[in-house]
Amino acid sequence: MSAIKEKDKKYNLHSWSAQNKVDPIVVTKAEGLYFWDENGKKYADMSSQLVNSNLGHGNKAIIDAIVEQAQKIPFMGPAFAMDCRADAAEAVVEATGFKGGKVFFTNAGAEANENAIKIARQYTGKLKIFSQYRCYHGSTAGAGMLTGEPRHFFNEPGGPGFVKYDGPYAYRAPKACKFENEDDVADFYLELLENQILYEGPEQIAAIWLESVVGSNGVLIAPVKWYQGVRALCDKYDILMVADEVMAGWYRTGKCFAFMNFGYEPDMITFAKGCTCGYVPLGGVVMQEKIAKFFDETSMGCGLTYSAHPMGCAAAAATIAEYKNEDIENKMKVTSKVLADILDGYVESHASVGQVRHIGLFSAIELVKDKETREPLVPFGKDPEGIMPKILGMLKADGFWTYSHENMIVVCPPLIITEEELREQMAIMDKVLDSVDQMI
Repeated sequence: MSAIKEKDKKYNLHSWSAQNKVDPIVVTKAEGLYFWDENGKKYADMSSQLVNSNLGHGNKAIIDAIVEQAQKIPFMGPAFAMDCRADAAEAVVEATGFKGGKVFFTNAGAEANENAIKIARQYTGKLKIFSQYRCYHGSTAGAGMLTGEPRHFFNEPGGPGFVKYDGPYAYRAPKACKFENEDDVADFYLELLENQILYEGPEQIAAIWLESVVGSNGVLIAPVKWYQGVRALCDKYDILMVADEVMAGWYRTGKCFAFMNFGYEPDMITFAKGCTCGYVPLGGVVMQEKIAKFFDETSMGCGLTYSAHPMGCAAAAATIAEYKNEDIENKMKVTSKVLADILDGYVESHASVGQVRHIGLFSAIELVKDKETREPLVPFGKDPEGIMPKILGMLKADGFWTYSHENMIVVCPPLIITEEELREQMAIMDKVLDSVDQMI
Protein backbone atom coordinates (compact mmCIF):
# COMPACT_ATOMS: atom_id res chain seq x y z
CA MET A 1 0.00 0.00 0.00
CA SER A 2 1.40 3.40 -0.97
CA ALA A 3 2.01 6.05 1.67
CA ILE A 4 -0.74 8.25 0.22
CA LYS A 5 -3.32 5.48 0.28
CA GLU A 6 -2.27 4.44 3.79
CA LYS A 7 -2.67 7.99 5.08
CA ASP A 8 -6.00 8.38 3.26
CA LYS A 9 -7.43 5.23 4.83
CA LYS A 10 -6.09 6.22 8.25
CA TYR A 11 -7.71 9.67 8.35
CA ASN A 12 -10.50 9.88 5.72
CA LEU A 13 -14.01 8.47 5.87
CA HIS A 14 -15.29 7.46 2.43
CA SER A 15 -18.96 7.96 1.59
CA TRP A 16 -21.51 5.13 1.34
CA SER A 17 -18.87 2.56 2.30
CA ALA A 18 -17.78 0.18 5.03
CA GLN A 19 -14.30 1.60 5.56
CA ASN A 20 -12.50 -1.77 5.70
CA LYS A 21 -13.71 -2.48 2.15
CA VAL A 22 -12.50 0.83 0.70
CA ASP A 23 -9.59 0.60 -1.73
CA PRO A 24 -9.24 4.07 -3.28
CA ILE A 25 -7.22 4.72 -6.43
CA VAL A 26 -4.48 7.27 -5.82
CA VAL A 27 -4.87 9.81 -8.63
CA THR A 28 -1.85 11.87 -9.71
CA LYS A 29 -2.96 13.49 -12.97
CA ALA A 30 -6.14 14.34 -14.90
CA GLU A 31 -6.62 15.86 -18.34
CA GLY A 32 -9.60 15.97 -20.68
CA LEU A 33 -11.40 12.61 -20.67
CA TYR A 34 -8.65 10.82 -18.74
CA PHE A 35 -7.03 10.49 -15.32
CA TRP A 36 -3.99 8.50 -14.18
CA ASP A 37 -3.18 6.61 -11.00
CA GLU A 38 0.11 6.58 -9.09
CA ASN A 39 1.32 3.62 -11.14
CA GLY A 40 0.75 5.46 -14.42
CA LYS A 41 -2.39 3.50 -15.36
CA LYS A 42 -4.74 5.55 -17.56
CA TYR A 43 -8.51 5.58 -17.05
CA ALA A 44 -11.23 7.04 -19.24
CA ASP A 45 -13.66 8.92 -17.00
CA MET A 46 -16.86 7.48 -18.50
CA SER A 47 -19.05 8.74 -15.66
CA SER A 48 -17.65 12.29 -15.63
CA GLN A 49 -16.76 11.48 -12.02
CA LEU A 50 -20.21 11.84 -10.39
CA VAL A 51 -21.78 13.13 -13.62
CA ASN A 52 -20.40 16.58 -12.95
CA SER A 53 -17.12 16.92 -14.91
CA ASN A 54 -19.05 17.87 -18.04
CA LEU A 55 -16.14 19.72 -19.67
CA GLY A 56 -13.56 17.19 -18.59
CA HIS A 57 -10.46 17.68 -16.50
CA GLY A 58 -8.10 20.62 -16.69
CA ASN A 59 -10.19 23.17 -18.60
CA LYS A 60 -7.91 26.21 -18.71
CA ALA A 61 -10.62 28.88 -18.94
CA ILE A 62 -12.31 27.67 -15.75
CA ILE A 63 -9.01 27.30 -13.92
CA ASP A 64 -7.87 30.78 -14.98
CA ALA A 65 -11.14 32.29 -13.72
CA ILE A 66 -10.67 30.62 -10.33
CA VAL A 67 -7.05 31.74 -10.07
CA GLU A 68 -7.91 35.31 -11.05
CA GLN A 69 -10.68 35.48 -8.45
CA ALA A 70 -8.47 33.91 -5.78
CA GLN A 71 -5.84 36.57 -6.40
CA LYS A 72 -8.43 39.35 -6.43
CA ILE A 73 -10.83 38.53 -3.56
CA PRO A 74 -11.02 34.84 -2.61
CA PHE A 75 -13.86 35.27 -0.15
CA MET A 76 -16.42 37.83 0.91
CA GLY A 77 -19.60 37.16 2.88
CA PRO A 78 -22.84 36.67 0.94
CA ALA A 79 -24.28 40.03 2.04
CA PHE A 80 -21.88 41.88 -0.28
CA ALA A 81 -22.37 42.52 -3.99
CA MET A 82 -19.47 41.51 -6.23
CA ASP A 83 -18.92 41.43 -9.98
CA CYS A 84 -18.43 37.65 -10.00
CA ARG A 85 -21.69 37.12 -8.10
CA ALA A 86 -23.68 39.41 -10.35
CA ASP A 87 -22.17 37.82 -13.48
CA ALA A 88 -22.82 34.27 -12.30
CA ALA A 89 -26.39 35.01 -11.22
CA GLU A 90 -27.15 36.67 -14.56
CA ALA A 91 -25.64 33.77 -16.51
CA VAL A 92 -27.54 31.13 -14.52
CA VAL A 93 -30.93 32.85 -14.66
CA GLU A 94 -30.59 33.65 -18.35
CA ALA A 95 -29.68 30.02 -19.03
CA THR A 96 -32.99 28.86 -17.49
CA GLY A 97 -35.08 31.27 -19.55
CA PHE A 98 -36.99 32.31 -16.41
CA LYS A 99 -37.98 35.92 -17.15
CA GLY A 100 -37.78 37.93 -13.96
CA GLY A 101 -36.32 34.92 -12.14
CA LYS A 102 -33.69 35.01 -9.42
CA VAL A 103 -31.19 32.57 -7.97
CA PHE A 104 -30.17 31.67 -4.44
CA PHE A 105 -26.69 30.14 -4.50
CA THR A 106 -25.74 27.16 -2.35
CA ASN A 107 -22.65 24.95 -2.16
CA ALA A 108 -24.02 21.80 -3.81
CA GLY A 109 -27.08 19.97 -5.06
CA ALA A 110 -28.23 18.62 -1.70
CA GLU A 111 -28.17 22.13 -0.24
CA ALA A 112 -30.01 23.42 -3.30
CA ASN A 113 -32.84 20.96 -2.66
CA GLU A 114 -32.70 21.59 1.09
CA ASN A 115 -33.24 25.31 0.60
CA ALA A 116 -35.82 24.84 -2.14
CA ILE A 117 -37.92 22.84 0.35
CA LYS A 118 -37.88 25.80 2.73
CA ILE A 119 -38.65 28.25 -0.05
CA ALA A 120 -41.58 26.15 -1.30
CA ARG A 121 -43.05 25.84 2.18
CA GLN A 122 -42.57 29.50 2.97
CA TYR A 123 -44.05 30.69 -0.33
CA THR A 124 -47.09 28.41 -0.24
CA GLY A 125 -47.67 28.21 3.50
CA LYS A 126 -48.16 24.46 3.03
CA LEU A 127 -46.21 21.54 4.50
CA LYS A 128 -46.29 18.43 2.32
CA ILE A 129 -43.65 17.73 -0.30
CA PHE A 130 -44.16 15.04 -2.94
CA SER A 131 -41.14 13.29 -4.44
CA GLN A 132 -40.65 10.22 -6.55
CA TYR A 133 -39.54 6.70 -5.73
CA ARG A 134 -36.26 5.73 -7.46
CA CYS A 135 -34.94 9.28 -7.29
CA TYR A 136 -31.97 10.83 -5.54
CA HIS A 137 -31.93 14.43 -4.32
CA GLY A 138 -29.10 14.44 -1.78
CA SER A 139 -28.26 13.08 1.66
CA THR A 140 -28.76 16.04 4.01
CA ALA A 141 -31.80 15.94 6.30
CA GLY A 142 -34.44 17.38 3.96
CA ALA A 143 -32.89 16.31 0.66
CA GLY A 144 -32.42 12.84 2.10
CA MET A 145 -36.14 12.59 2.81
CA LEU A 146 -36.88 13.75 -0.73
CA THR A 147 -34.76 10.85 -1.95
CA GLY A 148 -36.81 7.81 -2.95
CA GLU A 149 -34.32 4.94 -2.87
CA PRO A 150 -32.50 3.03 -0.10
CA ARG A 151 -30.09 5.84 0.73
CA HIS A 152 -32.95 7.76 2.32
CA PHE A 153 -33.19 5.10 5.04
CA PHE A 154 -30.19 6.75 6.72
CA ASN A 155 -32.32 9.87 7.25
CA GLU A 156 -35.32 8.16 8.83
CA PRO A 157 -37.44 8.86 10.77
CA GLY A 158 -36.86 12.33 9.33
CA GLY A 159 -39.27 15.22 9.46
CA PRO A 160 -42.99 15.31 8.71
CA GLY A 161 -44.62 16.03 5.37
CA PHE A 162 -42.59 13.99 2.87
CA VAL A 163 -44.73 11.85 0.56
CA LYS A 164 -43.48 9.45 -2.14
CA TYR A 165 -45.19 8.75 -5.46
CA ASP A 166 -44.51 6.35 -8.33
CA GLY A 167 -43.14 8.02 -11.45
CA PRO A 168 -43.06 6.52 -14.94
CA TYR A 169 -40.91 3.40 -15.28
CA ALA A 170 -42.75 1.31 -17.83
CA TYR A 171 -40.09 -1.42 -17.85
CA ARG A 172 -40.88 -2.18 -14.20
CA ALA A 173 -44.60 -1.30 -14.15
CA PRO A 174 -47.07 -3.71 -12.50
CA LYS A 175 -47.49 -6.88 -14.56
CA ALA A 176 -51.17 -6.07 -15.20
CA CYS A 177 -50.19 -2.93 -17.14
CA LYS A 178 -50.43 -3.32 -20.90
CA PHE A 179 -49.11 -0.12 -22.45
CA GLU A 180 -49.44 0.37 -26.18
CA ASN A 181 -47.55 3.68 -26.35
CA GLU A 182 -45.96 6.41 -24.27
CA ASP A 183 -49.24 8.27 -23.85
CA ASP A 184 -50.65 5.18 -22.12
CA VAL A 185 -47.67 5.21 -19.77
CA ALA A 186 -48.15 8.89 -18.97
CA ASP A 187 -51.91 8.53 -18.46
CA PHE A 188 -51.45 5.63 -16.03
CA TYR A 189 -48.91 7.38 -13.82
CA LEU A 190 -50.72 10.73 -13.97
CA GLU A 191 -53.89 9.05 -12.74
CA LEU A 192 -51.96 7.53 -9.84
CA LEU A 193 -50.43 10.90 -9.00
CA GLU A 194 -53.71 12.82 -9.12
CA ASN A 195 -55.35 10.23 -6.90
CA GLN A 196 -52.52 10.62 -4.42
CA ILE A 197 -52.82 14.41 -4.50
CA LEU A 198 -56.50 14.07 -3.61
CA TYR A 199 -55.80 11.49 -0.90
CA GLU A 200 -53.15 13.72 0.72
CA GLY A 201 -55.14 16.94 0.31
CA PRO A 202 -54.00 19.49 -2.29
CA GLU A 203 -54.50 22.29 0.20
CA GLN A 204 -51.64 20.76 2.21
CA ILE A 205 -49.18 20.11 -0.65
CA ALA A 206 -46.50 22.75 -1.18
CA ALA A 207 -44.60 21.19 -4.08
CA ILE A 208 -44.11 18.19 -6.32
CA TRP A 209 -40.44 17.34 -6.89
CA LEU A 210 -39.02 15.39 -9.80
CA GLU A 211 -35.67 14.83 -11.40
CA SER A 212 -36.13 16.20 -14.91
CA VAL A 213 -34.49 12.97 -16.01
CA VAL A 214 -33.93 10.49 -13.20
CA GLY A 215 -30.15 10.14 -12.94
CA SER A 216 -28.29 7.58 -10.88
CA ASN A 217 -31.40 5.44 -10.47
CA GLY A 218 -31.31 4.47 -14.11
CA VAL A 219 -31.64 7.49 -16.43
CA LEU A 220 -35.42 7.12 -16.45
CA ILE A 221 -36.86 9.31 -19.20
CA ALA A 222 -40.58 9.90 -18.83
CA PRO A 223 -42.94 10.56 -21.77
CA VAL A 224 -43.42 14.20 -22.77
CA LYS A 225 -47.09 13.92 -21.76
CA TRP A 226 -46.04 13.02 -18.21
CA TYR A 227 -44.04 16.19 -17.64
CA GLN A 228 -46.73 18.35 -19.17
CA GLY A 229 -49.37 16.48 -17.17
CA VAL A 230 -47.56 17.11 -13.88
CA ARG A 231 -47.35 20.78 -14.83
CA ALA A 232 -51.12 20.80 -15.44
CA LEU A 233 -51.84 19.08 -12.11
CA CYS A 234 -49.68 21.58 -10.26
CA ASP A 235 -51.55 24.45 -11.90
CA LYS A 236 -54.92 22.82 -11.20
CA TYR A 237 -54.25 22.29 -7.49
CA ASP A 238 -52.02 25.34 -6.82
CA ILE A 239 -48.89 23.28 -6.14
CA LEU A 240 -45.34 24.26 -7.06
CA MET A 241 -43.47 22.10 -9.57
CA VAL A 242 -39.78 21.73 -8.73
CA ALA A 243 -37.35 20.19 -11.21
CA ASP A 244 -34.09 18.80 -9.85
CA GLU A 245 -31.55 19.56 -12.61
CA VAL A 246 -28.49 18.83 -10.47
CA MET A 247 -27.35 15.91 -12.63
CA ALA A 248 -29.43 16.40 -15.79
CA GLY A 249 -28.64 20.09 -16.20
CA TRP A 250 -25.90 21.94 -18.05
CA TYR A 251 -26.18 20.19 -21.44
CA ARG A 252 -26.00 16.63 -20.14
CA THR A 253 -29.18 15.80 -22.11
CA GLY A 254 -28.22 17.93 -25.12
CA LYS A 255 -30.13 20.99 -23.91
CA CYS A 256 -28.91 23.44 -21.29
CA PHE A 257 -31.51 22.03 -18.90
CA ALA A 258 -33.32 18.73 -19.27
CA PHE A 259 -36.79 20.25 -18.85
CA MET A 260 -36.24 22.06 -22.16
CA ASN A 261 -36.57 18.71 -23.97
CA PHE A 262 -40.15 18.22 -22.80
CA GLY A 263 -42.05 21.44 -23.42
CA TYR A 264 -42.81 22.61 -19.88
CA GLU A 265 -41.43 25.07 -17.32
CA PRO A 266 -41.13 24.28 -13.60
CA ASP A 267 -41.63 26.89 -10.90
CA MET A 268 -38.17 26.25 -9.48
CA ILE A 269 -35.11 24.32 -10.53
CA THR A 270 -32.25 23.12 -8.37
CA PHE A 271 -28.80 22.82 -9.93
CA ALA A 272 -25.13 22.15 -9.15
CA LYS A 273 -22.57 19.73 -10.66
CA GLY A 274 -22.10 20.92 -14.26
CA CYS A 275 -22.41 24.61 -13.43
CA THR A 276 -18.74 24.53 -12.37
CA CYS A 277 -17.87 20.98 -13.54
CA GLY A 278 -16.81 20.35 -9.95
CA TYR A 279 -13.79 22.65 -10.14
CA VAL A 280 -15.24 24.59 -7.19
CA PRO A 281 -18.40 23.56 -5.29
CA LEU A 282 -21.49 25.58 -6.24
CA GLY A 283 -25.20 24.94 -6.54
CA GLY A 284 -28.40 26.87 -6.28
CA VAL A 285 -32.13 27.34 -6.63
CA VAL A 286 -33.58 29.34 -9.52
CA MET A 287 -37.13 30.52 -8.99
CA GLN A 288 -39.71 32.07 -11.29
CA GLU A 289 -40.57 35.74 -10.92
CA LYS A 290 -43.75 35.13 -8.89
CA ILE A 291 -41.73 33.41 -6.16
CA ALA A 292 -38.85 35.89 -6.30
CA LYS A 293 -41.31 38.79 -5.87
CA PHE A 294 -42.81 37.14 -2.78
CA PHE A 295 -39.51 37.73 -1.05
CA ASP A 296 -39.42 41.43 -1.93
CA GLU A 297 -41.24 42.16 1.32
CA THR A 298 -40.90 38.82 3.11
CA SER A 299 -37.60 37.73 4.63
CA MET A 300 -36.39 34.53 2.95
CA GLY A 301 -35.50 31.92 5.57
CA CYS A 302 -32.31 30.71 3.89
CA GLY A 303 -28.69 31.57 4.57
CA LEU A 304 -25.24 30.01 4.24
CA THR A 305 -21.78 31.30 5.09
CA TYR A 306 -20.54 30.24 1.67
CA SER A 307 -23.61 31.17 -0.37
CA ALA A 308 -22.44 32.63 -3.68
CA HIS A 309 -18.79 31.93 -2.85
CA PRO A 310 -16.71 34.25 -5.07
CA MET A 311 -14.50 31.52 -6.53
CA GLY A 312 -17.53 29.31 -7.14
CA CYS A 313 -19.30 32.15 -8.91
CA ALA A 314 -16.22 32.94 -10.99
CA ALA A 315 -16.00 29.27 -11.96
CA ALA A 316 -19.70 29.16 -12.86
CA ALA A 317 -19.57 32.22 -15.09
CA ALA A 318 -16.51 30.82 -16.87
CA THR A 319 -18.05 27.35 -17.21
CA ILE A 320 -21.31 28.63 -18.70
CA ALA A 321 -19.29 30.69 -21.17
CA GLU A 322 -17.19 27.62 -22.06
CA TYR A 323 -20.28 25.59 -22.97
CA LYS A 324 -20.98 28.24 -25.59
CA ASN A 325 -17.37 28.75 -26.65
CA GLU A 326 -16.95 25.00 -27.19
CA ASP A 327 -20.31 24.81 -29.02
CA ILE A 328 -21.16 21.84 -26.80
CA GLU A 329 -24.83 21.65 -27.78
CA ASN A 330 -24.01 21.15 -31.47
CA LYS A 331 -20.97 18.91 -30.92
CA MET A 332 -23.05 16.59 -28.78
CA LYS A 333 -25.49 15.91 -31.60
CA VAL A 334 -22.90 13.64 -33.21
CA THR A 335 -21.61 11.84 -30.12
CA SER A 336 -25.10 11.44 -28.65
CA LYS A 337 -26.23 9.64 -31.80
CA VAL A 338 -23.14 7.40 -31.74
CA LEU A 339 -23.73 6.47 -28.09
CA ALA A 340 -27.44 5.83 -28.72
CA ASP A 341 -26.73 3.50 -31.65
CA ILE A 342 -24.12 1.54 -29.70
CA LEU A 343 -26.35 1.14 -26.65
CA ASP A 344 -29.39 0.14 -28.69
CA GLY A 345 -27.27 -2.55 -30.31
CA TYR A 346 -26.49 -4.05 -26.90
CA VAL A 347 -30.16 -4.95 -26.36
CA GLU A 348 -29.95 -7.25 -29.37
CA SER A 349 -26.43 -8.58 -28.87
CA HIS A 350 -26.30 -9.20 -25.11
CA ALA A 351 -28.51 -11.59 -23.16
CA SER A 352 -27.84 -9.67 -19.93
CA VAL A 353 -29.02 -6.28 -21.24
CA GLY A 354 -32.72 -5.88 -20.55
CA GLN A 355 -33.05 -2.24 -21.52
CA VAL A 356 -30.90 0.79 -22.30
CA ARG A 357 -32.00 4.37 -21.81
CA HIS A 358 -30.28 7.44 -23.20
CA ILE A 359 -30.73 11.13 -23.88
CA GLY A 360 -27.76 13.25 -24.90
CA LEU A 361 -24.69 11.80 -23.17
CA PHE A 362 -26.81 10.62 -20.24
CA SER A 363 -27.37 6.87 -20.29
CA ALA A 364 -27.75 3.66 -18.32
CA ILE A 365 -27.61 -0.04 -19.08
CA GLU A 366 -30.10 -2.15 -17.12
CA LEU A 367 -28.83 -5.67 -16.50
CA VAL A 368 -31.15 -8.65 -16.06
CA LYS A 369 -30.96 -12.37 -15.42
CA ASP A 370 -33.79 -13.09 -17.84
CA LYS A 371 -35.13 -10.85 -20.60
CA GLU A 372 -38.55 -12.50 -20.56
CA THR A 373 -39.21 -12.11 -16.84
CA ARG A 374 -37.09 -8.93 -16.56
CA GLU A 375 -35.63 -10.25 -13.30
CA PRO A 376 -32.88 -7.77 -12.35
CA LEU A 377 -29.31 -9.03 -12.20
CA VAL A 378 -29.26 -8.08 -8.50
CA PRO A 379 -32.32 -7.62 -6.24
CA PHE A 380 -33.47 -4.06 -5.48
CA GLY A 381 -31.43 -2.61 -2.64
CA LYS A 382 -29.20 -5.68 -2.34
CA ASP A 383 -26.16 -7.26 -3.94
CA PRO A 384 -25.08 -9.99 -1.49
CA GLU A 385 -22.67 -11.60 -3.93
CA GLY A 386 -21.05 -8.34 -5.00
CA ILE A 387 -21.95 -8.89 -8.65
CA MET A 388 -22.02 -5.24 -9.67
CA PRO A 389 -18.60 -4.46 -8.10
CA LYS A 390 -17.20 -7.44 -10.04
CA ILE A 391 -18.51 -5.98 -13.30
CA LEU A 392 -17.09 -2.56 -12.45
CA GLY A 393 -13.80 -4.27 -11.64
CA MET A 394 -13.67 -5.79 -15.13
CA LEU A 395 -14.27 -2.38 -16.67
CA LYS A 396 -11.71 -0.76 -14.39
CA ALA A 397 -9.09 -3.35 -15.37
CA ASP A 398 -9.40 -2.14 -18.96
CA GLY A 399 -9.28 1.53 -17.96
CA PHE A 400 -13.04 2.22 -18.22
CA TRP A 401 -14.12 4.16 -15.13
CA THR A 402 -17.78 4.46 -14.14
CA TYR A 403 -20.17 3.48 -11.35
CA SER A 404 -23.30 1.39 -10.94
CA HIS A 405 -26.54 1.72 -9.01
CA GLU A 406 -28.81 -1.24 -8.31
CA ASN A 407 -28.66 -3.37 -11.50
CA MET A 408 -27.67 -0.47 -13.74
CA ILE A 409 -24.35 0.72 -15.14
CA VAL A 410 -24.10 4.44 -15.75
CA VAL A 411 -22.47 5.71 -18.96
CA CYS A 412 -22.16 9.50 -18.83
CA PRO A 413 -18.84 10.63 -20.35
CA PRO A 414 -17.65 14.25 -20.41
CA LEU A 415 -19.45 16.24 -23.08
CA ILE A 416 -16.11 16.94 -24.77
CA ILE A 417 -15.57 13.26 -25.66
CA THR A 418 -14.78 12.64 -29.34
CA GLU A 419 -16.45 10.02 -31.52
CA GLU A 420 -13.20 8.07 -31.70
CA GLU A 421 -12.77 8.07 -27.91
CA LEU A 422 -16.39 7.07 -27.42
CA ARG A 423 -16.18 4.12 -29.80
CA GLU A 424 -12.91 2.97 -28.21
CA GLN A 425 -14.37 2.97 -24.72
CA MET A 426 -17.69 1.39 -25.64
CA ALA A 427 -15.76 -1.48 -27.26
CA ILE A 428 -14.47 -2.19 -23.74
CA MET A 429 -18.03 -2.14 -22.41
CA ASP A 430 -19.08 -4.54 -25.19
CA LYS A 431 -16.34 -6.99 -24.19
CA VAL A 432 -17.24 -6.85 -20.51
CA LEU A 433 -20.92 -7.40 -21.30
CA ASP A 434 -19.88 -10.60 -23.10
CA SER A 435 -18.55 -11.77 -19.73
CA VAL A 436 -21.74 -10.66 -17.95
CA ASP A 437 -23.76 -12.73 -20.44
CA GLN A 438 -21.85 -15.77 -19.23
CA MET A 439 -22.70 -14.96 -15.59
CA ILE A 440 -26.48 -15.26 -15.95
